[in-house]
Amino acid sequence: MDVMPSHPLTVGFDLDMTLIDSRPGIKAAYLALSAETGTPIDADLVVSRLGPPVEEELRNWFPADAVAATADRYREIYPTHAITPSPALPGARESMAAIRKRGGRAIVVTAKYHPNAELHLAHLGIDPDAVIGGLWAEAKGHALREHGAHIYVGDHTGDVRGARTAGALSVTVTTGPCDAAELRAAGADVVLSSLTEFPAWLEGYRG
Repeated sequence: MDVMPSHPLTVGFDLDMTLIDSRPGIKAAYLALSAETGTPIDADLVVSRLGPPVEEELRNWFPADAVAATADRYREIYPTHAITPSPALPGARESMAAIRKRGGRAIVVTAKYHPNAELHLAHLGIDPDAVIGGLWAEAKGHALREHGAHIYVGDHTGDVRGARTAGALSVTVTTGPCDAAELRAAGADVVLSSLTEFPAWLEGYRG
């Protein structure tokens, strides 16, 4: 007989390209940053490889000694340009509801600057039990472990590494920059085409 965990099921989610399609907003923010700084940035290329912290992306466009200050400025202008254009991805709200229906907790663990992550979620009416920002790849695993996450859902090989670090089941979606083969090769336990498949998958999950 399947035995359910004695403590509440806790599921962590990445934000960009897992719960939300942040490409339109991030593109707008990078175009604004480019206009303000006079530095050419290929914003379409930027949004094709979302996942790592903004500093990693900015190193492709700015001198090393300007990256930290430019990242700060990007985070400052982000709310003006990026929140409104970025929709929830299909299945995001339904996935949260499916977890609550099981008496579980849903948390968001993201590389995004925490205040901006909160703005996205509030704008879209998505209300997780906790939001932890500013963490990438293995560093996500420490927050997931602290919150007792059983599952971590993400779209990037870095999210798989985070789940592995936490000892959590790695559930992935192919709505981001990594395809199914990349995610499986990185060690994902489950690969879904999108969060629309998550509620049905969760129904069969027994821990």
